Amino acid sequence: MKNIVSLFFVLIFIQSCSKKDNQEANVHLVEQYVQAVENLDHDIMESLLADTYIGYGPSYGDSINKVDAIANWKKNVENLYENITYNKSRIFPVSVPDGENKGEWVSNWAELHIKYKEDFKEVNIWANSIYKIENGKIVKSFTFYNEADALEQLGYMFVYFNDL
Repeated sequence: MKNIVSLFFVLIFIQSCSKKDNQEANVHLVEQYVQAVENLDHDIMESLLADTYIGYGPSYGDSINKVDAIANWKKNVENLYENITYNKSRIFPVSVPDGENKGEWVSNWAELHIKYKEDFKEVNIWANSIYKIENGKIVKSFTFYNEADALEQLGYMFVYFNDL
């Protein structure tokens, strides 16, 4: 009986070490992805996304696959962004044990500073991205930020028509 109890504790220890190692690898993967965004390096971003990748957000109905996401980044790097900096960035692993979103996730909360090319306008936004990791690749993400806030910082005005 003593040997069975000892074996049980060894197995729990091994499993907890394995889970910790996996979480550290997942956090490292997201750190690489964040660095690729800051470096505007769509080739590295592409290498970190699974072929089946799907991204959601920032608006409720928004979604994008890997091919289109990389094409958008290439276009934005060439025409739109001068640089993107993650300030106050915090990255941490989350394990969802069951349900529709069961799996290993990594969350990134950050204050983003974005400088645009042509007019050198700048915006600061709070962003939250959550990445699902499988087999060392990002397979899904949800990204949340206030699009209206960014547009207002760029000089856009919102007009509301209450009496139509």
